[in-house]
Amino acid sequence: MFSAMSKLSVILITKNEAANLRDCLASVAFADEIVLVDSGSTDDTVAIARELGVQVFEFKDWPGFGAQKNRALHFASHDWVFSIDADERVTSALQAELLAAMQGEFDGYFVPRLSQFCGKFIHHCGWYPDYVLRLFKKSCARFSDDVVHEHVELTGRHTKLRNDLLHYTYLNMNDVARKTLQYAKAGAEKSFARGKRAYIWDAPVRGGWAFIRTYVLRAGFLDGTAGYQIARMNAQTTFLKYQQLHYLNLTKRLPL
Repeated sequence: MFSAMSKLSVILITKNEAANLRDCLASVAFADEIVLVDSGSTDDTVAIARELGVQVFEFKDWPGFGAQKNRALHFASHDWVFSIDADERVTSALQAELLAAMQGEFDGYFVPRLSQFCGKFIHHCGWYPDYVLRLFKKSCARFSDDVVHEHVELTGRHTKLRNDLLHYTYLNMNDVARKTLQYAKAGAEKSFARGKRAYIWDAPVRGGWAFIRTYVLRAGFLDGTAGYQIARMNAQTTFLKYQQLHYLNLTKRLPL
């Protein structure tokens, strides 16, 4: 399918993604190889990946999202790399566009990501188009070392593609609650490591602003009930992040 100079490696990192993994891997089965780096899954993630012929590398430690994705990038053996998360899907239209892009003149390509929230695809709230750099030449890229909210650092020319990468995030309200706590904690730790400070008033002020920005300025109200729930989620995540950062500033540790 590909010429000798245009083979594609798909990379992803996982932990307990058995529920998502089959659909994700099926959507990228067109690739020349799939590399999966797992960080101690206790479900069937690794077994499913091996059953489907994926190259699996297991690590027990967790160095953060950026470092873990650089591990996966290291194991990729082809010139072009597409990075995907287990809760994302490549459509047939995006597949065709990716393959064509690899024959183009650019070193990296941003893909618009369309995310689903509790069963509804979201077109406002600042969520869409959520351009993410996912297709790139291995020789021109690495992931940032950020523990969370990592990104691809590209040296070279880039452009945007048109077809959406589907993102099945926040499957239900239990998922929302879990990720809210996870992202708030990681955000506080990241800010603290960078020497940032938070005062006692930051949590309510910034949390309230997050709601207004999402629901009003970014037209979250046009997404109906889901838009309101996203605005509340953003407000709570921001509130908890700055609350925990303030606690870190005072004690050098997170609250239990």
